[in-house]
Amino acid sequence: MLDFSTCLWFDSNGEEAVDFYVSIFKNAKKHNISHYTKTQESQTGKKAGDVMVVEFEIGGRKFLALNGGPIFKVSPAISFSYPCESEEEINLLWSKLSEGGKEMMPLGAYPFSKRYG
Repeated sequence: MLDFSTCLWFDSNGEEAVDFYVSIFKNAKKHNISHYTKTQESQTGKKAGDVMVVEFEIGGRKFLALNGGPIFKVSPAISFSYPCESEEEINLLWSKLSEGGKEMMPLGAYPFSKRYG
């Protein structure tokens, strides 16, 4: 079976995002962290020693948080599904994920799910 990770692009707050995700999902783990090198400074505009990639997992799925700079912006073009055991768990996670953020797809009933957002 092919093993792959989903890469999430951040400007410079990837590690902060990973710490947040790991704090709210009960089966999440933070793994390796790699840093930009001196050689990469001129190519990326990032300083040597800055966090480049944080590897983490949620529910056994592998993710990479890449601090790639402001080139790309977050969009609703991709969604992730996380199975919850109850509506209460969905509501709790939703409130934590949306607090201080921007809901790009309201939590509600859709043809493919009774509770999705």
